[in-house]
Amino acid sequence: MNRKLPVTAILMALALALQTPLVAVASDTEKEARWAAQIVDSLLDGDAVWLDDGSGHEFLGIMTEGNADSGHAVILVHGIGVHPNWADVIYPLRVGLLENDITTLSIQMPILANDAESAEYTPLFAEVPARFDAAFAYLKEQGYREISIVAHSMGASMTSYYLSRQPANTPDSVALIGMGAGEAFPGNIEAMAQIRVPLLDLYGGKDLPHVMSSVDARSASGKQSGAEYRQVRVEGANHFFQGSEAELVQQILSWLEAQAAS
Repeated sequence: MNRKLPVTAILMALALALQTPLVAVASDTEKEARWAAQIVDSLLDGDAVWLDDGSGHEFLGIMTEGNADSGHAVILVHGIGVHPNWADVIYPLRVGLLENDITTLSIQMPILANDAESAEYTPLFAEVPARFDAAFAYLKEQGYREISIVAHSMGASMTSYYLSRQPANTPDSVALIGMGAGEAFPGNIEAMAQIRVPLLDLYGGKDLPHVMSSVDARSASGKQSGAEYRQVRVEGANHFFQGSEAELVQQILSWLEAQAAS
């Protein structure tokens, strides 16, 4: 006897294949709420804002405002299973860019339980576009017209997914940090060829194996887009840039300044 797949599994598979967001939220919203409570209670830099993904679910963003008159802001995107004030990569960027008067909006991406494997995140990618769109909408409401994306690890893969699917919003530039092959989106590297805005591909010299093994593939794909592509290796840095935070901030700052000047 043939075993039927659960209806929810079929819907999630179809939604991902057809590039259509699901209405239901598959993210662990209870975990999101726990993260949010901890962050809001201890937030020193920036302000908590609540963004609507269009399904009735509100998710946390941290708006850290620098020079609003510049009209430029950066959407920060964290990695697997964490939050928009994560100590590694995201918080150093929030504070470091603020010190240079750059506004950031760090957003909560779909997450699962701590023990979830990367492959289990695949159905959650259908929720990604709505979160990006909500972030763009919020920044535009605040008067920001030049918007960049800086994303780490799984967040970089989610960014690649979003930008390769004719999104409602197109950033002025993108920086992907520590993106390796797969990351729950099997075509994430090939999708880089569809990112038709200036793209920085940043990784550490001591990064994770799936990041190091895909260096050449990322370079080949990124160069196909027709837009500016730059790949930078930070010697001595690991996947989380622990101990290399200053170099991380400087690389992103230099990239953003170069795009502003072009």
